[in-house]
Amino acid sequence: MNAVKVEENPLSRSVLRPLTGLLTVAAIVGVVILAAQMFRGAMTPVVPVTVMSDRAGLVMNPDAKVKMLGVQMGKVSSIENLPNGKAAIHLAMDPSQLHLIPANVFVDIASTTVFGAKFVELIPPAKPAAQSMHRGQVLDSQHVTVEINTVFEQLSALLLKINPMKLNSILSALSSALSGRGQHIGEMIAHLDHFFATIQPRLPQLDHEFEVAPDVLDAYADAAPDLIRVLDNTTRISQTIVDQQDNLGAALSGVIGLAERGNDVLGANRQPLTDLLRLLTPTTDLLNRYHVSLNCALAGMEPFVHNAPSPVPGLVGMGSLVLGKERYRYPQDLPKVAAKGGPHCADFGMPDIGPSTLPPYLIADVGTNTARYGNQSILLNSDGLKQLLYGPIDGPPRNSGQVGLPG
Repeated sequence: MNAVKVEENPLSRSVLRPLTGLLTVAAIVGVVILAAQMFRGAMTPVVPVTVMSDRAGLVMNPDAKVKMLGVQMGKVSSIENLPNGKAAIHLAMDPSQLHLIPANVFVDIASTTVFGAKFVELIPPAKPAAQSMHRGQVLDSQHVTVEINTVFEQLSALLLKINPMKLNSILSALSSALSGRGQHIGEMIAHLDHFFATIQPRLPQLDHEFEVAPDVLDAYADAAPDLIRVLDNTTRISQTIVDQQDNLGAALSGVIGLAERGNDVLGANRQPLTDLLRLLTPTTDLLNRYHVSLNCALAGMEPFVHNAPSPVPGLVGMGSLVLGKERYRYPQDLPKVAAKGGPHCADFGMPDIGPSTLPPYLIADVGTNTARYGNQSILLNSDGLKQLLYGPIDGPPRNSGQVGLPG
């Protein structure tokens, strides 16, 4: 077989090499651009948030950092100047950090130094909201750091209004006043430093006082008419005291004399009064122990106060005679004061025991006992009753239990 020889086209070789080089350069440029975009975060998903501020500041540029507690949470994507003079700062927030930022977060435009670049600082509130920052949220800036040009502008405006001659006079007077007084000024500064060091621990309490001061002042404002009335009455009282100073002096002299006389009386009778109080101690202790019974007796008489009055004037009393269960026996019925146990008013349900109810009979050691074993209870003198009804009866008494006893 005979081999076929293909001849290479010189035109295709001249076109292929430049095209390959162009594609290589394009690929390198694309890689560089892609790397730069990835480095700038253009390929990273972001959440747009807007901050409304009175001004953006001199050195607030796109790609400025957005920080919270020193941690970067996003960056500034663009700055828009509004017609009303304010600035709308558009933020590109990191979606992975968004759940850590509360919706009621505060915003400050801060800078590291006076001449440094500015950044957006997020300040967590004392009471964070339950909701987190969301897409499209609009926040208001609380504070913008003052730039050095603002200071120079205000200083220039101040210097334009100051008279150089008067300023020279003031500086000369200050120089004369401070000359030779460096030691005194140093002592004053040292005392002032000591004063500030003393008051610094009390600054939280001072802040609290300033916070509650408006409420307190409002309360005083509401009570101002009453306070003025009190002051007016105080003035009148003071005037009355001045007008009656002679009578007041006489009253004070009388009080002093009474105090001296009382001191003499109490001093002379100190021991008898002490003995009297000591003798009254057992009585007061007994009354204190039985005060429940006294209260029970008074409470038991309370219903009679509410009863209807008697239809006729006068005092109505009811009484009855009952037979005793046992005659007096000597010596076991001699009276004694030996009852013990304290008050039993509450134990027996008194004073409200209810109708048709009798409290239990309390037996105490008072010298007699109607329930003593062997008591004969009521004894009827039948022979005496017969003689009273029918006259004397012949023969011995018919009541054998009364044999040898009179009546």
